[in-house]
Amino acid sequence: PGKAVDLATYKKHLDEAKAAFADVKDYTCVFIKQERVGGKLLDEQTAELAQQILAQFPAGEYPYLTEMTREHVLKPGYDYGKEFKIGLELILDGLERWLD
Repeated sequence: PGKAVDLATYKKHLDEAKAAFADVKDYTCVFIKQERVGGKLLDEQTAELAQQILAQFPAGEYPYLTEMTREHVLKPGYDYGKEFKIGLELILDGLERWLD
C-alpha cells in the first residue's frame, strides 16, 4: 500500500512533475529543431537559438547557464547533437533520483 499524501504535497509533486515534463519536452524540441535543419545548426542559428533560450530566464538568475552558453555554445563549431544524449541522460537521471 502507498503512503497517504496530503493535498498540498500532492499538488507540489504534480507541479514539479509538470515542470520536469516541460524541461524534457523543451530540451527534446530544441534537438528536433536542429535535426530539421539538416542535423547541424549553423553558427548564426545556434547563436539565435541560444539568445532565445537565455531570454526566458531573468538576467543574472542563472549565471552559469549564461556563462556556459557564451563560453561554449556560442563558439564556432559547437555541435548540439553530440551534447544532446549526455544532457538528456542527466535530466532523466535527476528525475529518477527525485522520484526515489
